Amino acid sequence: MSKLSKLLREITLVPELKNKLLFTAAIFAAYRLLAHIPVPGVDLLQLKSLFAQNQLLSLLNIFSGGTLANFSIVALGLGPYINASIIIQLLTMVFPQLEALSKEGDSGRERLNYYTRLISIPLAIIQSIGIFALLSSQKIITSASPTHTFAVIVTMVAGTLLLMWLGELITLYGIGNGTSMIIFAGIVA
Repeated sequence: MSKLSKLLREITLVPELKNKLLFTAAIFAAYRLLAHIPVPGVDLLQLKSLFAQNQLLSLLNIFSGGTLANFSIVALGLGPYINASIIIQLLTMVFPQLEALSKEGDSGRERLNYYTRLISIPLAIIQSIGIFALLSSQKIITSASPTHTFAVIVTMVAGTLLLMWLGELITLYGIGNGTSMIIFAGIVA
């Protein structure tokens, strides 16, 4: 215990490290707050009973940090971004132009990150449509009007984009890889 208290004292003596830790903690707090804001038009009681009855959904909910059982605005998490990142990595092996970009250094990696973000958007749309269809078939979505459907899909996609942005902020101003840190925070929660 004395080693831990000594480490904490040393961290507070280095202002830059302390600021990075506080910034990362603030982003974690914002993420956890977003995880409790539900998408409008969802019967949360029926949703919780669905998750209680299905072990697979309960497992997925654990890995999402509880965002699925709340059907929060960040229910998709960083899944679309991770999938897009995997797709880009696979495409760099197939297309010589992308492989050349990956070898260009920082500018090439930044361009590939841009492509990853672009691919994340249609993936987030597809995943949000899938979740919406699943919940609609279980009579958990209270309204099926086109406007409500569009609003739910846009909200979920925006939640994913917001998490991507928060992850980049942690990478720039906090400690560690922001995407990994947000995934870690979701699992720990």
